Amino acid sequence: MTTSTAPPDWVPAGDPREHLEEVITAFGQTFGSTAQGVWSAPGRVNLIGEHLDYNGGPVLPVAIGHRTLVGAAVRSDRRVRLVSRQDSATWEGSLDDLRPGRLTGWSAYAAGVLWATRENGHEVPGIDLLVDGRVPVGSGLSSSAALTCAVALATAELTGRSVDDDAGRRALASICVQAENDFAGAPTGGMDQAVVLRAKPGHALLLDCSTFEADHAPVPGDGELLVVDTRAHHALTDGRYGGRREACERAAQELGVPTLAAVELDDLDKTLSRLRDQELRGVTRHVVTEIRRVGTVVAQLRAGTLLAAGPTLVESHASMRDDFVISTPELDLVVGSAVAAGAAGARMTGGGFGGSAVVVCRHGERGRVAEAVADAFAAAGHARPGMLAVEASAAAGRVA
Repeated sequence: MTTSTAPPDWVPAGDPREHLEEVITAFGQTFGSTAQGVWSAPGRVNLIGEHLDYNGGPVLPVAIGHRTLVGAAVRSDRRVRLVSRQDSATWEGSLDDLRPGRLTGWSAYAAGVLWATRENGHEVPGIDLLVDGRVPVGSGLSSSAALTCAVALATAELTGRSVDDDAGRRALASICVQAENDFAGAPTGGMDQAVVLRAKPGHALLLDCSTFEADHAPVPGDGELLVVDTRAHHALTDGRYGGRREACERAAQELGVPTLAAVELDDLDKTLSRLRDQELRGVTRHVVTEIRRVGTVVAQLRAGTLLAAGPTLVESHASMRDDFVISTPELDLVVGSAVAAGAAGARMTGGGFGGSAVVVCRHGERGRVAEAVADAFAAAGHARPGMLAVEASAAAGRVA
């Protein structure tokens, strides 16, 4: 292995409180008024259970320390003003202008929450929103859910709606899913919003996506999590994610089941023989075997070991590469080079076709593995990846 001339590019999470004054100051400078509050929502990395949410299966994501902050204040009129510290594109209009298809880019996600909130029978006033997004965009770490959930929390609390209990958080997640699906045109399945709003520090969220009932599994300290952002752009709205979702729906329809999660593992071979299309056989095989892998990892975490889950993560990546066909050369390189450098396991995470991979490293070896992956990217002629040291973090909440 060659030696890097510079360390890999670490993407800092930072403490939301460190950026709080910046957001409050920027809000005042932008809108000429005082923010009534600031809310923070995390990105997420899915340990295992990819593309199972919309198939009714279990998923195992964790919230991460990289977060989006939103400063907000209600207005006395029906105007909406949306500003981001990371994007020069702004939007200003009336609540009456909020219709699906009218906005694009990041503002569609923020505005979509206001629209979906009204669609669910809640009063929404005019509002000023300033976004400070610190979840890497296009990395497969759900920057969109961090944005929508922060805006949803701000809107709910500023209008006096209680979102302190799990029922309130579940209802809020449903609004965010509607905003992404129906307003922004992103076919998300609900996992991202659930973990952003219902996570528990130090734990992964075990979410049954057929009922959206949740439990928590501790993330043991015998290993460390490294996320590698390949910087190969990932977008839910480019059609490829939706294409895989449609393939799963076609397979379920041909098999006569409500979702592919209803297919039994013991009957998998017989079930696959009923599908004439190779693509449909591949997506079905991935979903059914991925459900088993989620159960394996949960058992390992509850037994007190993160490292033991490594080989199962590698199996999951192979399934996404070969059966679900959503990996990329960059993602494959992360997994191969990380494991070759001594990582316990790795897999791509998120919707696929770019984005990030999650790596399980032995304690104290996260930096060394990151260096090895960066060297492999350099040797292959790829752009330098971003490196995120992540911990299982807290759910969205008010920070000021």
